[in-house]
Parts: sequence; structure tokens; C-alpha cells
Amino acid sequence: MKDALVVSALSLVPRNHGARVMGRFARSRASRWVRDAFVRVYGVDLGEAEHPLSAYPTLEDLFTRRLKAGVRPVDGAPDGLVSPVDGRCAAVGRTVDGAIEVAPGRSLSIAALLGHPLDGERDVAVLYLSPRDYHRVHVPREGRAVAWNYVPGTLWPVFPAAVRRVPDLFARNERATVSFALDGGGSLDVVLVGAFGVGRITLSVCALETNAGQGAAAGTVDVPLGRSDELGVFHLGSTVILVAPIGQVAFSINPGEVVQVGRVIGRVGAR
Repeated sequence: MKDALVVSALSLVPRNHGARVMGRFARSRASRWVRDAFVRVYGVDLGEAEHPLSAYPTLEDLFTRRLKAGVRPVDGAPDGLVSPVDGRCAAVGRTVDGAIEVAPGRSLSIAALLGHPLDGERDVAVLYLSPRDYHRVHVPREGRAVAWNYVPGTLWPVFPAAVRRVPDLFARNERATVSFALDGGGSLDVVLVGAFGVGRITLSVCALETNAGQGAAAGTVDVPLGRSDELGVFHLGSTVILVAPIGQVAFSINPGEVVQVGRVIGRVGAR
């Protein structure tokens, strides 16, 4: 009920402007007064953080913290696709008529999500990051980033109750996509979806900074990246969606399953 009230209340406010205000506050020194409470309320595990809490003077510094070296070992299985984030699998499966169910009675059009028409079905995994999670996004498999695309939009929250209540939520929120040509063949789209409270999304392959009032943008790149190299940062929390043409990736996770950076969540070329 509390989550439903939050969604209803946010329908009445300018979400993008509100997120920018929250982002400015999170980057200010004043936010350190809520930093400790945030750790307690959400149960943030600082034992894995690169530095102690005192080294993060703002709430955004805490959100964008790096992990200690070695706490996320990367599975080197030759056919492995590893999780790009710490979080939980919210949905996984193959599209039907171009869409996948992301909550009971709620389907997501992958063409609408990516912002361009698609030929054929796709295999999809939706990974949700809660406020307590580590918020850097990593490369699921070695390859080359070949393109990026930014689609502006609104900023609904993305927790499960919001996904159940707001039609087409992921295709309505602003989002940034990085497209990969995978080593050994195949392609993969990694979609970073913004959310209320996410003041910015930044990418390692271009100078994009979201939620700054800009229009749609896209570009081509040729950036070689290794497995689990850093791909982007949520400057608060959100969702990552992996999209692959049929036959190129077999996801091995289930809805509700916890995922961590570097752990195998699928196999490339498995079907």
C-alpha cells in the first residue's frame, strides 16, 4: 500500500524536475546528514565498499561507491555472459509479438524500449537495482561497443509496485542504450533505465549525461571492452535490461533471483 501511494503521489508532480532537485541535493555536502540514515534504513553493506563511510562526503558519493578489489570475482567461462550489476532478476524470457511480460498484466515492447523498429523476437533479462545495491554497471561479455542511444522520457520509480501500476514504464522513462558486437559473434543491447531519484546516468563510451533537459541523441563508437569493465553509473538506483537476438544468448537466471557483477547469468551461442 505504501508503494502504491508513492506512485499515486508522483503522478501529480513534475518527476524530471524533482529528480534534478534530488540529484543536486545528493551531490551537496548537506546530504551527508541523511547519508547515515540511508545506510541504516536500506541496509547498505559497507563491508564491500572500497572506503569507509566517512570517505563519502555526499549521498551521491555513497551511491556511486566502488567495491573493494576482488569482492566480485569475474567468471571466465568461455561462453559465459555475466551480470552487469548487483541486483535482482525482475523478469526474463523471450518476447512474443515483440513484447515481454515484466509484471502481471504489464508487457514491455522492446522496440519502444530501444526507440527503433525490430525484426524478429528477442531474449530479454530485466535486472532491478534496489537503493541498497552497488550502482555501477559493467560489461556482460568482452566485445566492442559499437553504438549508443539516448531516449529522453519521464522518471517514474522502477520498484516492483510501480512496474505493476504504470503501463509501459520502462519505455516511458528516460534511458541510455549501449550496443555491443560480442567477441566470437553475436550482439547485445544493454539498456540503462532512469528512475525517479536518478539525477544522472553516465556512460564510459561517450560523454552522455542524462536528465539535463537535452533531446534524443545517438552515436557510433568503436570501443573495445573486457568482461566486467565499467560501462556506466547510476547516480542513484534503477534498472538494466539486456536484449539479445534469438539464438545468441540463453539466460540461466529466474525471476526473483539475486544477481551480482561477474557471475554467469547466461551462455552465449547456447541455442
